[in-house]
Amino acid sequence: MARILAIDYGLKRTGIAVTDPLQIIATGLTTIDSKELIPFLKKYTGEEPVEKIIMGEPKNWDDSDTHGTPLVRKAVKEIKKHFPAMPLELVDERYTSKMAKDAMLEMGLKKMQRRNKALVDEIAATIILQEYLGRNA
Repeated sequence: MARILAIDYGLKRTGIAVTDPLQIIATGLTTIDSKELIPFLKKYTGEEPVEKIIMGEPKNWDDSDTHGTPLVRKAVKEIKKHFPAMPLELVDERYTSKMAKDAMLEMGLKKMQRRNKALVDEIAATIILQEYLGRNA
């Protein structure tokens, strides 16, 4: 089977997570500069089979758009332009950054490690993907 790749897209950084080939476990892969998303995806999909891309869609608690929603929609258009055959699904990413920070605290990471925004983004992408897997199991 091919992997599912999750994206937690942001203005500066983008967290990336992937499943194992059996699509059972989500694992943080990396955090990249958001400007490098398309080249990263081209390289990664050239090396690993990817079945689908899951992308976090930022929403407020009342389902209205956040300041980041238009940014994500623009990134979705770019991905679809470069990967027209790749299925892409937007999923609610509400509270994933908070959940990532809480997870880092529970893992016992020191304060300086918890301030690592790149790590927060990677963990948030992993949470987005694991929740997607849980809903679609």
